Amino acid sequence: MADHHTHVQDFFTARAADWDTRFPDDAPAYAAAVEALGLHPGDAVLDAGCGTGRALPALRNAVGPHGTVLGADLTPAMLQAAVRAGRDRSGRLLLADVARLPLRNASLDAVFGSGLISHLSQPGPDLAELARVVRPGGQLALFHPIGRAALAARHGRRITDDDLRAEPNLRPLLARSGWRLDAYTDEDARFLALAVRAD
Repeated sequence: MADHHTHVQDFFTARAADWDTRFPDDAPAYAAAVEALGLHPGDAVLDAGCGTGRALPALRNAVGPHGTVLGADLTPAMLQAAVRAGRDRSGRLLLADVARLPLRNASLDAVFGSGLISHLSQPGPDLAELARVVRPGGQLALFHPIGRAALAARHGRRITDDDLRAEPNLRPLLARSGWRLDAYTDEDARFLALAVRAD
């Protein structure tokens, strides 16, 4: 686990400074994914593995000035990049591991996770931890601004049957972790899985 955390931190620390310039056109995709969550004014939402905080402005717009927006990330350099970009004005940033969140049970209405699932050290328990902090009936969005096939091609790989984001793998994984998969989209322009916190 510690080795995994170190690997994740090393990976993102090396990329934090120019992360946003590498993906400058993603804001509309983030906004559309946040809209799909169906948040309401006054809701409390967490961006889990928030990175440079690209989802935070859209989350703030969705929950309004009286809502709560939190961004949690394991890598200090990513949170520093979020501050440099001014995104800390949209939500409170937490240096935290999504596997052990400093939040009360059922304290959130929703969790947003961009590019999150492939970086979880223990996907089942980690998704269960996200379920712990969300009220029954609350939402989870697992998002990526590019689909699985396009992302694999970008990295010179092919999709494999054991990909956690494949619907036949993701649906039971979520079910075991306290979530019910409600909608699944995997197309070139985006990946978006929406799940509901089981009662």
